[in-house]
Parts: sequence; structure tokens; C-alpha cells
Amino acid sequence: MSFTVSQLTGDRSEQYRQLVAQAEALVAGETDRIANAANLAALVFHALTEVNWVGFYFYDGQELVVGPFQGKPACVRIAIGKGVCGTAAETRETQLVPDVHAFPGHIACDADTRSEIVVPLVREDILVGVFDLDSPQPNRFDDIDRKGLESIAQAFLNSLD
Repeated sequence: MSFTVSQLTGDRSEQYRQLVAQAEALVAGETDRIANAANLAALVFHALTEVNWVGFYFYDGQELVVGPFQGKPACVRIAIGKGVCGTAAETRETQLVPDVHAFPGHIACDADTRSEIVVPLVREDILVGVFDLDSPQPNRFDDIDRKGLESIAQAFLNSLD
């Protein structure tokens, strides 16, 4: 299979519509969560600007364990309720953090990270994991990113068997 990442055009909302369509096409017909997470992490990492980490953590029944990602080596295990990822997993709500240094209990896997967004991955009321993006820029993520990244997370969840 060959996949071409298309250049995103238009305003940011339109760019996310295009990116979601690419994500859906990328996972179409594949149900393996590792394969799809790996490809989606690479797609998003290369499509978005000012990100230094994009990846997945999967819930193993006890804690979050690092999955496929793009960026520097990451924290391997994160307790539920700890840091931005653990908070997203516990609350099952997207965490949009403009300044990680102001987030109580932030876990600094990459000292260059200044802002973060984490989308919980919940399927049929069961926690699958989280989709995590970091940026070296403060205030990098906003509501447009939240909506777009939640749609990409949904594309991932829809691909699972």
C-alpha cells in the first residue's frame, strides 16, 4: 500500500477537515491498533507545525503505557489521574493545556514541551488510552485543534475491531 500525505490548504478548520479525511483513508480496512496508531502518529506529526511529540498511550487495565509515537523518547508508564495524560484518561475529557508548567502534577517527559493537548480514547464506555500532542510553543493548541484532534481520535477508534 502506498499513501501520499497531501498538502493541507485553506484555513485551519479546513486543514483539519482534510487531515481527518487523510486519517480515515489511512486506517480504512485496517483494524490493528498498533499499526493504525503508528501511521496516525506519523501523519499528524508531519502535518502539523510546532509539535515536538505526537503519539498514543494505551490503557493496560492499570495504567497508561506508551504506544506508537513520533518525537523524543517518552515516559513509558503514566498512572491514571497523573499528569495531563492521566487526567485525560481519568476524566475522559480532552485536556487542552496552554502552559504545562501551570498544570498541577505535569509530567515532563520532554523539557522542551510548553503546551499540550490530550484526547481520551474511549470506545463503548471502555478506556482504550489517550492521543497526546506536545508543542515547544506556549498556547499552541486551541479549540480548532481540539475539534480536529478529537475527530482524528474518533477515526482511530472507528478502525478498531
